Amino acid sequence: MKKFRRRIEHLYHLFVQVVFSILGALPKKRLFFFESFHGKQYSDNPRAIYEYLQKEYPEIPCLWAVKKGFEKPFIENNVPYVRRLGLKWLLIMPRAKYWIFNTRMPAWMKKNEQTIYIQTWHGTPLKKLGLDIENISMPGTTTKQYRKNFENEAARWDYLLSANAFSSNIFKNAFNYQGEILEIGYPRNDILLDKKHYSINKQRVLKNLGLSERKKIILYAPTWRDTEFYSKGAYKYINHFPFDQVLKNSENSVILFRAHYLIANQLDSSKYDNRVIDCSNYPDIKDLYLISDLLITDYSSVIFDFAYTERPILFFMYDQQDYLQNIRGCYLNLEKILPGPIIKTQEELTNKILELIDRDFITVNTHYEKFKETFCPDIKISSSEHLINKLFKNK
Repeated sequence: MKKFRRRIEHLYHLFVQVVFSILGALPKKRLFFFESFHGKQYSDNPRAIYEYLQKEYPEIPCLWAVKKGFEKPFIENNVPYVRRLGLKWLLIMPRAKYWIFNTRMPAWMKKNEQTIYIQTWHGTPLKKLGLDIENISMPGTTTKQYRKNFENEAARWDYLLSANAFSSNIFKNAFNYQGEILEIGYPRNDILLDKKHYSINKQRVLKNLGLSERKKIILYAPTWRDTEFYSKGAYKYINHFPFDQVLKNSENSVILFRAHYLIANQLDSSKYDNRVIDCSNYPDIKDLYLISDLLITDYSSVIFDFAYTERPILFFMYDQQDYLQNIRGCYLNLEKILPGPIIKTQEELTNKILELIDRDFITVNTHYEKFKETFCPDIKISSSEHLINKLFKNK
C-alpha cells in the first residue's frame, strides 16, 4: 500500500510540473499570490505586504498558498487561500502576475517575463548564506549542487527586498543576484515603527496569549543547526536553554519559545505550567517583539528586527567555535558588532537574565546604538507602501 501511495504521489508531482509549465506560459491575471515559509505560516514580510494591500487596495485580488494542516491562522483571520500544490493552486498560481515569497521555491515553478517575482527574503544575514557557505552539511545535497540551486533560484527574482546596505552587499554575492535590490527595509517591521498604534498593538498580542502586562516576558528564539537532523529536510532541536533555573529564580517571568520554522514543534513545554509558551506556531514573530522585555538568541537574524525596540539582547552561543568553524560561519565579528554579551554556559545565562530582571531590563550598551545605526535605518514611509508604489509605477 505504501509503495502504491508513493507511486501515485510521484505521478501527481510529475503531472503538477507539466501543467504548471504549460499554464505559466499563458497571459497573467492581476493577482497577488503569497506564500510564507513554504506555506506553513501566515507571517513575515508577505503578511505585512498583504495586509497593506487589503487596507489600501481592497479591490485587488490576493491569494495565499497554504500547506495542508497549517490552515488555522488563515481561517481565523479570514484570509483567502488554496492548498499548496493542490489542483486549485495549480490552476491559479502560474497565472498570477505577482508572486510574493520569503523563501526559495522549487526550480520547476517556471515563470515567464510577465510574472513579477518579489523575493522578500526573511532576515538580515548574520550567519552565512548561499554561495558563501564553504561546506554544506545538509543531508541530500552537495556543496556544488546547493550553490547551483541557489544561483538558479536568484535568477528568477525580479526584485529582492533588503533591510539595509549591509544586507544588499551580502545578497549580491551570496545569491549571485544580478537583479534589482529594493533597499527599503522589511515590511514586517512596519508595525515596530508605528508609534501611534504601538500600545494598541501590544495590548492585542498580550490578550491573544493570555498574558498580563505585569509579567516579565523573555523571548527565546534560536536558529537551527545544519548538522543536527533526522533525515533530509527534517532537522532536530536539541535544547540547551536553562528553563528550570530561570523560572525557579524569577517567579514573575514568562518565557516565549520561538523556534526557527525548520525545528518547530519539538519542545515539550507542558511541564512548565504555562510559564513557557511555545510560540513557534504563533502566526507572526513581530507580535512577540512588541511584548518582549528581553530577547535571547544565537545566530538568528531576529536581532536585526528586535533592535528597533531598543530592548536588551543576550546571545546564547554555547557552540560558537564549532558553529563558526564547522557548521555555517558568520559575516560579522561577533564580539565587536553584537549589541549584547555573548554567553557560553547555562549558569552564566541564568545569572545574566536575573541581573537584567532586577534592573527592570534597563541596559547601557554603546554597541547597541552603533548597531542600530548600521542595521536599522530610519524608514520615512512604510516598506510595504514603498514596494507597492514601485510595482504599480512599473506595471
